[in-house]
Amino acid sequence: MEEVQHHPIQTVGQDGEIESIPEGSSVTNGEPPQDGPDAKEEIVTEGSSFVHGGPSQDDNLPPKVDTAVESLHEKVTKQIIKEGHGDKPSKYSTCFLHYKAWTESTQHKFEDTWQELQLIEVVLGKEKKEMAGLAIGLSSMKSGERALLHVGWELGYGEEGSFSFPNVPPKADIIYEVELVGFDETKEGKARGDMTVEERISTADRRRMDGNALFKEEKLEEAMQQYEMAIAYMGDDFMFQLFGKYQDMALAVKNPCHLNIAACLIKLKRYEDAIAQCTIVLAEDQNNVKALFRRGKAKSELGQTDAAREDFLKARKLAPEDKAILKELRVLAEDDKMVYQKQKELYKGLFGPRPEPKHTKTGSSWLVFVWQWLLSLFHRLFRRERLKTD
Repeated sequence: MEEVQHHPIQTVGQDGEIESIPEGSSVTNGEPPQDGPDAKEEIVTEGSSFVHGGPSQDDNLPPKVDTAVESLHEKVTKQIIKEGHGDKPSKYSTCFLHYKAWTESTQHKFEDTWQELQLIEVVLGKEKKEMAGLAIGLSSMKSGERALLHVGWELGYGEEGSFSFPNVPPKADIIYEVELVGFDETKEGKARGDMTVEERISTADRRRMDGNALFKEEKLEEAMQQYEMAIAYMGDDFMFQLFGKYQDMALAVKNPCHLNIAACLIKLKRYEDAIAQCTIVLAEDQNNVKALFRRGKAKSELGQTDAAREDFLKARKLAPEDKAILKELRVLAEDDKMVYQKQKELYKGLFGPRPEPKHTKTGSSWLVFVWQWLLSLFHRLFRRERLKTD
């Protein structure tokens, strides 16, 4: 009979982080969920088909797209790579996006924001001059949409090219692969840089809660977009300026978003990306048990057993009674035992049984040799003494 595998139930806890309820808890035993502020809502995400959009597979050249070409402007065309959802941004919307950029003539990539793990912010109607063509493309996109844009030099870096990117020559047409992660509607066009600390943290927390709601609906891709937008409000430049209670308030929103993204990525088998998210949290809080556990889980899935065990052992030291941690350590121990047994069988088959030593009757010859050596020694000593006497 095939063994039935049990998976932990995913929940969003009181702290806003996605949690796993171990087997045998009241939720899995059919008891009703608790009421009140400490209650946890059951979220089933097994078998989700959502795949979060990332950069194209070829990291050096623009992607090849065979969808219809849409003319947005005399100097801007668009081809959809991945469909989005919802409404399109309007003027003064604050858009959050990732993009890659190439010069069309040389196919040289000169910018890639995906590598930074932080979203770029563009306020439509207030964008930089060199982003005018990109803004036109963004205004035609929906949240989650990824597209290929061809932008004429007039709406890019112009006649002089770019001083920041020397590889962008004068009058260079630009190719963008851009993903609109999401946007905020602000009538006055207030960018995050113009917000107070409280406004930025509050806006980020609202995005986090929106992400949790989407996660409960099994919309993992859209949930991760909300978490990424929340994190965008608390970039490194912003966090560097915070101290005391404001830093604590910001981390209480930012770190759960990273951990929730990691939980989604593990479900989607994107283990390398999950490790990166957990590592960001551990850089701020090296004793974060959830970050250690989820990073260990992702490493274990990648076959990095020693590194996974290191994370699990540190997590167990901080939370010795956690059943999920103990279970993962047992799984690693069983895997090690199986690997050892397989290696033992392999070596046995390669080299065969150890040969038995052959016993020969050499005792008598050994005694004869010793006796002859002693006689020779006495003879030399006797001869030496005789020579001295003479």
